[in-house]
Amino acid sequence: MSAPIPNAPAVSVVVPVRNEAENVAPLVDEIAAALAGRAFEVIYVNDGSTDGTDAELKRLMAQHPWLRQVRHAHSCGQSAALRTGIAAARAPIIATLDGDGQNDPAFLPKLIAPLEQAGTRLGLVAGQRVGRKDTAFKRFQSRFANAVRGAILRDGTRDTGCGLKAFPHEVGLALPYFDGLHRFLPALVRREGRDVGYVDVVDRPRRHGVSNYGFWDRLWVGILDLGGVWWLIRRRKRIPDVSED
Repeated sequence: MSAPIPNAPAVSVVVPVRNEAENVAPLVDEIAAALAGRAFEVIYVNDGSTDGTDAELKRLMAQHPWLRQVRHAHSCGQSAALRTGIAAARAPIIATLDGDGQNDPAFLPKLIAPLEQAGTRLGLVAGQRVGRKDTAFKRFQSRFANAVRGAILRDGTRDTGCGLKAFPHEVGLALPYFDGLHRFLPALVRREGRDVGYVDVVDRPRRHGVSNYGFWDRLWVGILDLGGVWWLIRRRKRIPDVSED
């Protein structure tokens, strides 16, 4: 076991972001309010933004010592941004949320609290959205994708697309990495022999800008990823219980 980091935060909030300059400041303030009383850090992973996101984060970092920015020179996608944030985090618990303001940080304590109390069995607490504020077509595609994923992976999750999640740092580091990882976290955490908990969260409309993700640019890749995750689960070997005299 590695030595503890002096003055390390208890929670690292990882926020993948690309071209969300107008949404940064309000979300940073909401995260700070939600985690008041906890030792925390907020890591924005700037995934190759070409707008004013970098400048806005630098302005806010001068005001908030707990705010950090890690930058990708080029956009590598949400899963890559999550992996970068997890690797950079200093806390034993990682919480994630999207950078567009649709995920309400007020739910962060409900996600984090079970991990602080549950010992080693709980590997993920995932938000499940109610009152979706997306378009009817986006809600349809989400329901369709979740139904197909659930039928194949049997991960017990009705909504893997919600960015609000919390998990132990070591679990995040142990997961197999691939582009699209963030859409299959419950199944992959169960694959590691950990339990998954759920919290209903209220969805909000996007404050500014437009989504960086579309239906057709994800469909075929998502189908291939689903097959790959199914294969990973089927090929998992039982981890032996080891004791030493």
